[in-house]
Amino acid sequence: MPATFFDLEASLQTALTQVLDATWDEFPQLAKNQIAATWLVYPPPFPIHTGGAISATEFWRHRPQGASYRGVECIYPASVVKLFYLVAVQEWLERGMIQGSTELDRAIRDMIVDSSNDATGLVLDVLTGTTSGPELPPGPFATWQQQRNLVNRYCQSLQWPELETINVNQKTWCDGPYGRERVLLGEAFENRNLLTTEATARLLHSIIGGVSVSGPRSQTMMTLMQRSLDPQVLAADPENQVTGFLGAGLPPTAHLWSKAGLTSKVRHDAAYIELADQPPYLLVVFTEGPYASQNEAILPFVSRQIVRQLSAWVPVTPE
Repeated sequence: MPATFFDLEASLQTALTQVLDATWDEFPQLAKNQIAATWLVYPPPFPIHTGGAISATEFWRHRPQGASYRGVECIYPASVVKLFYLVAVQEWLERGMIQGSTELDRAIRDMIVDSSNDATGLVLDVLTGTTSGPELPPGPFATWQQQRNLVNRYCQSLQWPELETINVNQKTWCDGPYGRERVLLGEAFENRNLLTTEATARLLHSIIGGVSVSGPRSQTMMTLMQRSLDPQVLAADPENQVTGFLGAGLPPTAHLWSKAGLTSKVRHDAAYIELADQPPYLLVVFTEGPYASQNEAILPFVSRQIVRQLSAWVPVTPE
């Protein structure tokens, strides 16, 4: 099913195809079914990154131009799922469903800024009223599982077609789940988290547009996602979310907001980028397989190719 919030634009689709062809030429061990990408471009005066200056109704009337490759394929998202928990926790706070606290604020910050899995566990516990622990008898486990699906139900309540196939009910782990968490995953891990690049792009698009939860809360989320490209800052933090990801392919004058994901089997990034002399854009790239996961050159290469293609792109004026 084609995305409902952006228009596939032929010249951008051609440009994305050229980016991917160059990537496969450069990295022939990367299979064509081991990468997915969604790319949106915002030529001025598209109302993006306005701090919520326009209403959600007005914002969604504007459809960006974009391109996508395997954008509806469900893929394990690793830490990119934390963007969905970030939006959910801001929604809960806005509605008064939970109360803010010093510890919750610290966990939200560490979940996005440092990609802490421990912090994410606390956030998901607060969102759903569940906790990890030993296996449960069938009745209590069914109740626990119902609660753990609260974020899924929230995503479905948005009624975005892009979110119909996703799953966002699992914690992120370092060593892996045990007890009731392992049972929740399913014997063959069939209940693991799953996202598509188009679902991720729509969520990120709403944050950048200032219409995710509210204008001020969207700004709060943007602040948490902002990344420094200063080499000294990056060198001081070996686990930064720039090195080996899309930000590493940008010129030093760029501005970057992003959330990366990395395991032994995937390497992903979801980013909003502002360049000095080109239209701002959103880029979500998921890569799968041990080769992609361990290769820190692929995503920066894709990013550089996107910048090169964008410099030659001429925006299409809607009729």
